[in-house]
Amino acid sequence: MTWLVCVTNTGYEIDLEPRKLYERVFDEDDKQKGLVRIIDDSGEDYLFPVALFAAIDLPQALDALLHQQQAA
Repeated sequence: MTWLVCVTNTGYEIDLEPRKLYERVFDEDDKQKGLVRIIDDSGEDYLFPVALFAAIDLPQALDALLHQQQAA
């Protein structure tokens, strides 16, 4: 699982929060178009320009904890 941190929300000020962690949904077609699919607070997934995010590796225990919270 890959997590992304929003590094800028320019043009998407209502939809994204800078420095917030978002879960990435892998989609090879979107990647080729320069887009990334993320899950927002509503639990829905949306496309955004990949340049708005940076990938972050989380310790395995934290990754598991975050997934438990999302499943609840």
